[in-house]
Amino acid sequence: MTPILYDDIGSFPLPPEISKTTLSDAAFNRDNDSWLFSVLDNIMKYKIEAGVQIPNYAQARDMTEQFLRPIRDENCCGAPFDLKEECAKTVEMDALDLYFQEIKEESGEKPQVRMCVTGPTELYLKEFGGAVYTDIYRLFAKNVDLFVKTAMKRVKNCQISTVSIDEPSIGINPDLALPADEIISALTVAGKTASQNGADVEIHIHSPLYYELACQAESIHVIGMESAATPSYADMIDKKTLLEYDTYVRAGITRTDIFSMAGALNEKYGGNVWDKPEIMNEIITEIETPAVAEKRLENLYKIFGDRIKYAGPDCGLGSWPSQELAAALLKNTGIAIKNFNEKHQ
Repeated sequence: MTPILYDDIGSFPLPPEISKTTLSDAAFNRDNDSWLFSVLDNIMKYKIEAGVQIPNYAQARDMTEQFLRPIRDENCCGAPFDLKEECAKTVEMDALDLYFQEIKEESGEKPQVRMCVTGPTELYLKEFGGAVYTDIYRLFAKNVDLFVKTAMKRVKNCQISTVSIDEPSIGINPDLALPADEIISALTVAGKTASQNGADVEIHIHSPLYYELACQAESIHVIGMESAATPSYADMIDKKTLLEYDTYVRAGITRTDIFSMAGALNEKYGGNVWDKPEIMNEIITEIETPAVAEKRLENLYKIFGDRIKYAGPDCGLGSWPSQELAAALLKNTGIAIKNFNEKHQ
């Protein structure tokens, strides 16, 4: 069996003294890179120490505004919504590349990393809702690809081996009125450069209801499943369809729905436990343990076999109450994948 790879979705809590607004402003203005990069580097350190093999850049900004803000800026566009390459920069990738410089110089090898980009459908829905303007939607797909293309040109000390197109609204947003063939085409364009450069292109969706659209997108090769919190999602994906399109799955094996888990603890202890670390710690000592995660992976392997290429947490950890608790979940996830791979060698 080819070992299953461990990657993460991207988002991670900030330290309590730092707000997302402050970090966002620093990322857009680029007026304090030393401070900004130190915050992002610390997040990456947590991920690496937790055992994530292909860590996503430290995603700490709003996932749509991060990309929409330059797309809306008329100074960054040759025509409305048509982004210029010089504005399609991802500061988090710059920070990640610098973070790995010393490691690359010492080892002589470029560490593998994951880049996530908010997909054209998600960006379009945020900007236009249920209206259908296919010409603009196509521009958004082109822009998403441009962010990846620019990052691949700029990084020198790491290898972008995985690119995730994040499309959580596909399958759950009732406002989505874009034709299926347009969605397939847009996803293909959004992942074009990554695929042509040998990266695995994943799609991160919150529901696999329309996963076949992604299978039909030529540049997408991996379907993400939030299968830890919702095991029934695995029943919605047909292995025969995956084989037909030579597509794999990324299995979610640890829950990230922190509010649901905290709610269960609230009921157990009869009060708000959100600010009680000693109780919230039960999430990683009793609920989302390595043994639980490994069992989930075993169950999914019985269904999909070698069609599972990646595994990790269901979604991002940006809403978690502390960096330490989020890192502990990542560590538990890594232990589970390592144990699974060793048993199936």
